[in-house]
Amino acid sequence: MKLVVLGGGESGVGAAILGKEKDMTVFLSDMGTLKPEYRNTLIAENIEFEEGCHTEEKILDADIVVKSPGIPPYAPMVKKITEKGIPVLSEIEFAGRYTDAKMVCITGSNGKTTTTLLTYHILRKAGLDVGLAGNVGKSLALQVARDPHSYYVIELSSFQLENMYDFKANIAVIMNITPDHLDRYDHKMENYTKAKFRILQNQTAEDYFIYWQDDPIIAEQIRNIQVEAMQMPFSEFEEHGAHAYVKDGLVKFITPNEVWEIPRDKLSLTGLHNLYNSMAAGLSASLLDIRKDDIREALEDFEAVEHRLEYVATVNGARYVNDSKATNVNSTWYALESMTTPTILILGGKDKGNDYSEIESLVKEKVKAIICMGKDNTKLLDFFTGKVPEIYDTHSIQDAVAKCHELAETGDTVLLSPCCASFDLFSSYEDRGAQFKQQVRSLTNN
Repeated sequence: MKLVVLGGGESGVGAAILGKEKDMTVFLSDMGTLKPEYRNTLIAENIEFEEGCHTEEKILDADIVVKSPGIPPYAPMVKKITEKGIPVLSEIEFAGRYTDAKMVCITGSNGKTTTTLLTYHILRKAGLDVGLAGNVGKSLALQVARDPHSYYVIELSSFQLENMYDFKANIAVIMNITPDHLDRYDHKMENYTKAKFRILQNQTAEDYFIYWQDDPIIAEQIRNIQVEAMQMPFSEFEEHGAHAYVKDGLVKFITPNEVWEIPRDKLSLTGLHNLYNSMAAGLSASLLDIRKDDIREALEDFEAVEHRLEYVATVNGARYVNDSKATNVNSTWYALESMTTPTILILGGKDKGNDYSEIESLVKEKVKAIICMGKDNTKLLDFFTGKVPEIYDTHSIQDAVAKCHELAETGDTVLLSPCCASFDLFSSYEDRGAQFKQQVRSLTNN
């Protein structure tokens, strides 16, 4: 069988190695430049590859194509592959065909990374043989090929779910659905929602579906489809049908086999969004029959995710917080919701068609100054000017942090929660967060 892999990142190289393990003829093609670590791996594995181009003749000779999630379905080469009738799979779909491990799969517009890492932390702490995959951890295909596990916790983006067909999640989690990546979905929210709900494909009555009960988009979609799995929604407060909620300061978990609880103030992660993350992870672990003491302990000692409401330093009495992972408006809403002090907010980057009215009331309530940081801040300046006491236009991380330092007083929080993608000034949200932390720490050395 001839396997062609499009894209030579973590997922692509993992898929290529799995294909090699299964005695396929493998060819990897990437239009860009491969990272040295991936190029070296392909050379060491003796896997044929090309970079900087796509050789159409070789690609269209494939029996099966595994596509990087970052390549859209309307890319010219993908359209040619599809027109020829060659199956196009995601790396997760491809890997799932060679393992019978139990799958805990997590998606959502916000919170999925934290929930994935927290769920993995609980399972590993409980002694399960578990791998971490998807948008975090190592490639699922690579693990299936070289380091197989009995359980996997997988963070899935809508992009990955697009090319998944036979794969089945034993536990499927949807944290929330808010507008994001709409440029990929013909600017239609229903297309994005359908992509997210592909996580329920192939589930049976033996499986579980965990979701936020008060998400209007999730609720509407559930009304319109047949859900085979047992539904396990969570909510901030006790509601009819909720399987996790807070009552009298206790987070209660209700599963088919038992009921248990943990004091909310014992959770290591604070804020409403993190309460939901903890509920989803706690329910997932409960359904795998993990000891409740192990779950409690893991929920109490988990350390926050880098770039997601990550404390950096206190400078002259002001706290600096890195929330660079907030690449959409709803993520910034959650960040602002958790703020309890006067806030200086850094916004800006590549706008994905954002509607800033969603955070307007929180900005008016909590933000004393906005620092716009991007190549073009016109849209932010137009929307927020007059709605906060002070607003500034900056075009680099150095200038943004310097302005924050100038404005911040004892008791303030300086919050980098940009609302936007990072690609105008940075290579990724991780790069943006790392540069922010570097600039903040340089303040402490002056």
